[in-house]
Amino acid sequence: MGNREDLLAGALTCLKDKGWARTTVRDIAAAAGVNHAAIGYHFGSRDALLTEAFMRAMEEWGLRIEANADATVDPDASPRERYEAFWRQTIDSYAENRQLWLVSIEAGIEAQRSPRVRELMTHAIQEGRSGLAAGLLGIPEDTLDSRDIQTIGAVQLALMSGVLMQQTLDPDHTPDAHDITEGLLALAERLTGTTH
Repeated sequence: MGNREDLLAGALTCLKDKGWARTTVRDIAAAAGVNHAAIGYHFGSRDALLTEAFMRAMEEWGLRIEANADATVDPDASPRERYEAFWRQTIDSYAENRQLWLVSIEAGIEAQRSPRVRELMTHAIQEGRSGLAAGLLGIPEDTLDSRDIQTIGAVQLALMSGVLMQQTLDPDHTPDAHDITEGLLALAERLTGTTH
């Protein structure tokens, strides 16, 4: 790897080990095995580097969840079975990526102080809504209607954030894939007056 990639890997290691606020330029340089001046040369600032490392890691995590869910579901599975498979993969992946999820919470706080972090987080949220809507509808992202992004995508992203927060704070009582699906069906029944 070159210095730039080494710095991104070092920054991600520091984010997971120390968190956003406690990671210093020297920490990143030591983890990357490069001179700390390389941070300014390649990224301009510590925050820019941390932000890029974080955003890249979150994107890779999302792609892994999507690929794993697609790979583990029978092609003839019903929409409900596919949805539950998505949730199983999401919840299972949390165990492997707990530190990254905690960094995302911290990044949300950091976004209140940093316009650049806020801009990137806002963009990531928009991308997440779009990707989730496309995945749930089984259509290419570029064919999505903006209403689907703002409804299906936004609600799914809110559910994911809420479930992962519960997994962080109260793992013994976090709903599983079946509970989440049953809960959504019960809500739909309540809203529409139908039964499933």
